[in-house]
Amino acid sequence: MRYFDYETIARQAGIPADKLTRLAKSFAEEEPNDPMLAELHTMRACMAIKGGRLTIEEALTESLKLAA
Repeated sequence: MRYFDYETIARQAGIPADKLTRLAKSFAEEEPNDPMLAELHTMRACMAIKGGRLTIEEALTESLKLAA
């Protein structure tokens, strides 16, 4: 089940599909019992990238730090 349409925002932000997959996976690993929260984190990261407040590289690095 999908809760949020973060894929559309990611496309608008120019996030490559492979990097979006990595980002979504890292949030899913961070929140294994709450897929809605993981998708919300993914969507918020995509929105920040689209808005120029974050790069995909920064998002991936930060999500890896949080998962550790």
